[in-house]
Amino acid sequence: MNDNDSALPPGRPKAGGGKITRVVRRVAASVPATTSAAAPRPAAGPASSQAGEVSGVRVSKLMAERGLCSRREADAFIERGLVFVNGERVTELGTRAAPDAKISLAGAASAQQERQATILLHKPIGYVSGQAEDGHQPASTLIVPGNHWAKDERRFEPGHLKGLAPAGRLDIDSTGLLVLTQDGRVARLLIGDDSTVEKEYLVRVEGPLNEKNLALLNHGLALDGKQLRPAQVAWANSEQLRFVLKEGRKRQIRRMCELVGLKVTGLKRVRIGQVCLGNLPMGQWRYLHPDEAF
Repeated sequence: MNDNDSALPPGRPKAGGGKITRVVRRVAASVPATTSAAAPRPAAGPASSQAGEVSGVRVSKLMAERGLCSRREADAFIERGLVFVNGERVTELGTRAAPDAKISLAGAASAQQERQATILLHKPIGYVSGQAEDGHQPASTLIVPGNHWAKDERRFEPGHLKGLAPAGRLDIDSTGLLVLTQDGRVARLLIGDDSTVEKEYLVRVEGPLNEKNLALLNHGLALDGKQLRPAQVAWANSEQLRFVLKEGRKRQIRRMCELVGLKVTGLKRVRIGQVCLGNLPMGQWRYLHPDEAF
């Protein structure tokens, strides 16, 4: 955050409704008691009235909460002067605004977002979702021209590999749909703390399952002392259960099954939101189409 070096005037400064506010450092300088001239008013209405008090919300946080971009992207856009709050350009990191402030992006920022790629991969067993670990390669290493699905009409661009990151996890011993994206909006939608996007799995299991335990799989289990959100679990066929979840705890399905005496022998993610794995071959990838949305 860039601090303003000017001292605050005595008393509580006014913060205009909806205006941008910035954190201001109180300078340790004595002011003579006999001074009659008014202290200069800070340029944009300070956010601090008492030492340590701050009003407003970081613009980058507001942008992420509204789904405009990720906080990291917001900071980059702010530094480049591509963000406007109530019509005023913002260029300082850490700038704060009223929760209901109007925030918009410059055309250059919107155009950059349109160029960002989101990729759908049919992950095989043996690849990790994120960084390489225990000698296993990350799934992102499969995003090469040779694995690009022949039925995908969009042309591969090397620039789409820059900043490409998984939007969610899929265990090393699981297969199916994995999303990798450059777009912070997509990442927040799929893996944000408040995400409600459904993920659907086909799970091959061994062991008996009575109606009581099936009901527990749908709702009533807890992991690590925290209650799980309600799920949709039902038999897909005589060997597989269909799980539909709205959260993604580590190895959640396998651990849920263990709690009711089942052993998972195979797990495949077939859908995220409205996007299905379909007939995408294992180990291959394609772009998310403009007419598709999670």
